[in-house]
Amino acid sequence: MLVVVGRVGRPHGIRGEVSVEPRTDEPEARFAAGSVLITDPAPAGPLTVASARPHQGWLLVAFEGIADRTVAEGLRGVLLCVDTADLPEPSDPDEFLDHQLIGLTAVDVAGDKLGEVVRVEHAPASDLLHVRLTGGKTVLVPFVKAIVPEVDIAAGRVVLTPPDGLFDL
Repeated sequence: MLVVVGRVGRPHGIRGEVSVEPRTDEPEARFAAGSVLITDPAPAGPLTVASARPHQGWLLVAFEGIADRTVAEGLRGVLLCVDTADLPEPSDPDEFLDHQLIGLTAVDVAGDKLGEVVRVEHAPASDLLHVRLTGGKTVLVPFVKAIVPEVDIAAGRVVLTPPDGLFDL
């Protein structure tokens, strides 16, 4: 499974550097020199990072083989991905990668099915689980211990204790 770690913005300068909006908690690891990123769509196949540096909340990235602004312009809007098989497992037992959560069955404390986690959104205050309820409606559930007391990857479920009215919004 592929996960998005960045999106290419506009070219920067004339030597092929591009701005990249990072979509990962570890941009220094994902965009380290020598890292190979899968592109979606795949205009030129995988791209190898030559260098990366922070710039105003974005990254300025140079890729091997992209030597001028014209070629870099062709990358605008491309998503940069990595294969989840290549990602190390988190060392913290309370930390999860998005792809581990997507697809988990959401249940209440009695074990009754509420729905399924279909997406994870990283908001400033806390991460949000997009849960598609059994009736088809999708709700946003703050991914905090008080509302999500248990995540059991092996059993394929996440236990929710939503406050009254959360699913009524």
